[in-house]
Amino acid sequence: MSPRLWPHSFMATSQKNLCIPKLPDSVPETQLPPGAAAGIPSLADLPQAYAELQQRFQRTTNALGSAAHDLKTPLAILNGYVELLQSEKLGPVSERQREVLREMQASGKRLQTYIQDFLTYTALETGGLKMQFALGNINECLSDVCRLWSTRFQEKGLALYFLPNEKLPQFPFDSPKIERVISNLLENSFKFVPQGGTVWLHAEPYMWERRAAGQPTSSTERRRQNTTQPNATKVSVSDTGPGIPAEFHQEVFDDFFRLPGTENQEGMGLGLAIVRRLVQAMGGKVWVESDPGAGCKFSFLIPFKPSSNPPSKGKSR
Repeated sequence: MSPRLWPHSFMATSQKNLCIPKLPDSVPETQLPPGAAAGIPSLADLPQAYAELQQRFQRTTNALGSAAHDLKTPLAILNGYVELLQSEKLGPVSERQREVLREMQASGKRLQTYIQDFLTYTALETGGLKMQFALGNINECLSDVCRLWSTRFQEKGLALYFLPNEKLPQFPFDSPKIERVISNLLENSFKFVPQGGTVWLHAEPYMWERRAAGQPTSSTERRRQNTTQPNATKVSVSDTGPGIPAEFHQEVFDDFFRLPGTENQEGMGLGLAIVRRLVQAMGGKVWVESDPGAGCKFSFLIPFKPSSNPPSKGKSR
């Protein structure tokens, strides 16, 4: 961040032209309650103010989701017409027109992604997005996502590697949500890794030693359980990008957050926030390991046994 420039302080060299009114010896006490002038509610009014703030946030979130949903239909129509023109069923198209249509199609896909981000965000924030766990092979899920992204990575000159891990057992997970998490992490690498870079997708069994739900915290509690076998899957997306300073390792998962210097990048700063919320909704956790200039490694854990009451929203870390 560039240093903020403050105006130089000014000192008058002559006092004879200054007209300063004389202040009274005593100033009468204000009749307003403490903090009222600044719009701060009193202690007794805090519960009501908090409830009103929650209601306002809920209305804003619902309005955002409704607006995003209303945009889906006209956008789908526009994208349909672009595809119709590209097919030349309505007549031949020149090369210049093809270029314009390709740009229109790319812009339509980006807008479609933004709308889907808004819809997912509002559903997670309001608790409207439910997990659907089904027994499956997570290697197949990850492989499908890589297949979808491989063309875009090749076009940018990026290498994408994924090797299935045969040690991973089948377990219940929400395949579409996992695909969304991986897609968001791959998209994050796609945006920031320069041409010629490399991205690795890796999954492995993991022994997650964590405090059991409902157990009180004590001074000797070491967040350990009687676990001798892997009880979770650890999935990681590593890249050779510019890296993230340590002071932003938590903030990158906040809603609408952008790293300093990346304000002009595409997107709204919701990709990693959605990752965090989806992973937490599946009873897992997510974090990043990175140093400036040394790339990033985003990892998340998904338990083999889904939690019966995982958090569905909020910013707990």
